[in-house]
Amino acid sequence: MSSECTFPAQTELEALAQAIAECRYDPLRHVLLSYPWGVPGSPLEHEEGPSPWHRRVLMAIGQACRERRFDGRNAVDPIRFAVASGHGVGKTTLVAWLIKWILDTRLDSRITVTAGTSQQLHVRTWPELQKWHDMSLTRDWFRILNLRIESGERPSQHFAVGMTCREENSENFAGQHNRTSTSAYFLDEASGVPAKIWEVAEGGLTDGEPMIFALGNPTRAEGGFYDCFYGKRAELWTRYHVDSRDVPRATNKELVAQWVRDFGEDSDFVKVRVRGEFPAASSMQLIERDLVYAAMHRHVADDDWHWAPKTLGVDVARYGSCESVIVRRQGLKSWMPIRKRKIDTMTLAGIVAQEIEAWSPDATFVDAVGQGAGVVDRLVQLGYDVFGVEEAAAPSKPEYLNLRSQMWGDLRDWLKAGGELPDDRDLEAQLCGPEYAFTAKGKLALERKEDMLARDVPSPDLGDAWALTFAYPVFKRSPADLIAQAARVQQEDYAVFAGVGKGGGYRPDKYRPWR
Repeated sequence: MSSECTFPAQTELEALAQAIAECRYDPLRHVLLSYPWGVPGSPLEHEEGPSPWHRRVLMAIGQACRERRFDGRNAVDPIRFAVASGHGVGKTTLVAWLIKWILDTRLDSRITVTAGTSQQLHVRTWPELQKWHDMSLTRDWFRILNLRIESGERPSQHFAVGMTCREENSENFAGQHNRTSTSAYFLDEASGVPAKIWEVAEGGLTDGEPMIFALGNPTRAEGGFYDCFYGKRAELWTRYHVDSRDVPRATNKELVAQWVRDFGEDSDFVKVRVRGEFPAASSMQLIERDLVYAAMHRHVADDDWHWAPKTLGVDVARYGSCESVIVRRQGLKSWMPIRKRKIDTMTLAGIVAQEIEAWSPDATFVDAVGQGAGVVDRLVQLGYDVFGVEEAAAPSKPEYLNLRSQMWGDLRDWLKAGGELPDDRDLEAQLCGPEYAFTAKGKLALERKEDMLARDVPSPDLGDAWALTFAYPVFKRSPADLIAQAARVQQEDYAVFAGVGKGGGYRPDKYRPWR
């Protein structure tokens, strides 16, 4: 009599399960086994496998698992890996591979995946996981949904879930404990993940076989991602820096070379976007915190501002959470602002009119975008000389993308020249909040308010009000003062005296409202 029969399909399934189980302490082996590297007709037909830096990290993670040898009962020390890299090296691909490795090799594992922005999570991280899941040998073991991948047999115990990193979600991060299996956290583009999420994730690394992986461009010289490399507990992390130029399939090498030529090898831009190193100050942060702190602890002598023209800046609230702000500035001197929430344009126009009457500014610049247009119209109707500022207008300096970017750049230069700010923690946070980038044509573009709100950074209403005082050059009203001011324009320190730097192009016919 022949031996007991087995179905070929079942044999193949058992063989696959055995092969995958043998990858428990070897994520590199799992990656090489699970996907169709070099298979004709597959998406990986012309690929030989992970890049060298991927291999180094995967092998190190496997070694960390072997050293701990979790037995399913006694908790082991957390596995912590951080990767700071230049642009386009395949960080999100590594995230996808590791998620699949944990789910495939650890029954009832639970994973939380987040990213620095909601767009990163929805548009890049999860689609990358979907792509590799669809190519994997184990794709039939799980079903993948919108921001969730779960076991077909144990969906409530064995899963990975994507979650935005808003602070109000922190309790959801805290609830992930897994005494008998693996609990893992993935922080993609980790520089943008708020401190509260880092804190709560660390609190979840107390039982079972806990893991946490942080990857991203090192855009900020502060925060949880920075602390992985240079904080008090950095020695607990296994850390990697990946240079884009060392990765064969990374960003266009000609573009990287152009960045190095344009900005310099040791510039913050190249450190962050190419070398995968943290900047001296966040490369995306236009105004450094130290600069603001110094201005808030500075007293400007009377001789440095009494003679200067007076400028009033008015930023008008655009959203329910925003506030309208009125700022006085005279030369290097500025004062505590007026801040108003949830007031209509007519009321705000009345408050601005009172400020004009009380202070007699030489120029009043009002944000004319959206609701601000109504404030400008009402003030003109009342007979006041004001100038509506369109932030998207063309700048007078070619290095900036638009007028708003230029105004903030001039504000930064004013701080460097010795400007004085009131000591206000909200102002400090808002001046340091906006980030910047360079366009393909090399023009500096300040981050939009909408983009700041999308990454949970408050609207910089205070900073915008100060920046508005630099919209255009301002001169004293009286002829005598105007002549004296014109003479000072010839001096090197024009930025200090007149407000926006050399070549401002004062034209009485164009700027008649404050002549």
